[in-house]
Amino acid sequence: METAELLKKVRKIEIKARGLSANVFAGQYHSAFKGRGMAFSEVREYQYGDDVRDIDWNVTARFHRPYVKVFEEERELTVMLLIDVSGSLDFGTQKQMKRDMVTEIAATIAFSAIQNNDKIGVVFFSDHIEKYIPPKKGRKHILYIIRELLDFKPESKRTDIKQALEFLTSVAKRRCTAFVLSDFYVQQDFLQTLQICNRKHDVVAVQVYDLRAKELPDVGLMRVVDAETGFEQYIDTSSKRLRQAHQHYWMNRQQQLRETMNKSNVDMISIATNDDFVKHLLMLFKQRS
Repeated sequence: METAELLKKVRKIEIKARGLSANVFAGQYHSAFKGRGMAFSEVREYQYGDDVRDIDWNVTARFHRPYVKVFEEERELTVMLLIDVSGSLDFGTQKQMKRDMVTEIAATIAFSAIQNNDKIGVVFFSDHIEKYIPPKKGRKHILYIIRELLDFKPESKRTDIKQALEFLTSVAKRRCTAFVLSDFYVQQDFLQTLQICNRKHDVVAVQVYDLRAKELPDVGLMRVVDAETGFEQYIDTSSKRLRQAHQHYWMNRQQQLRETMNKSNVDMISIATNDDFVKHLLMLFKQRS
């Protein structure tokens, strides 16, 4: 992508994402994602009902009357975006490509995180870790992330979510909130890896899909290509049986995905490329808070 065109796209996404995070998601994000623990704030005199375990014995000895430590929620979070950059994301028959929607969602989450003084990092993955951007704060850092989202060229077209989760578990030493943005077109079972990862971190799944994955139009003979393997074939969409089989396959896949998320205690939202992702994110934030 040419530099001028890239900068124009970055600016367009920045304006939209900043507006959404400031005006729409401001309070919702804050209450949906809690701080990683309690931080010491001050000491005050003991009051009836205070937990005796919070008594500061050094201060108590100095003033000859009991004082307790006061703690506040430590608000600063580290937010990690695990972004699928495999070949299947380069598809869209409605308003936009799946990759375009993933970029907008990621940018919106990133600006929401920065406005709450949180660090933001990114893992681009296919069937291996394509690129790791360590967590930092600041607008300059986010603009770099958006440029990478728009212009990154992966080495592989295949997907392995298990690899991405294992990488996060090993690289993030402290608890973080991790958003996995993918269409979840995977063959491998990643249940156990997800369970381990979600015990250490707070994992949220954001599925982006195209309507054609759900239902086929009746348009006769159609050439279809698997974007990840390159396998090509012609299918007859005028066949009602074929269209029903396609729909059943989608429903079974979604059911398996939901079961994986439920067994791992992971929140998930599914967003179609012709959908309003703002509505779904708000629903997720409200549900968590």
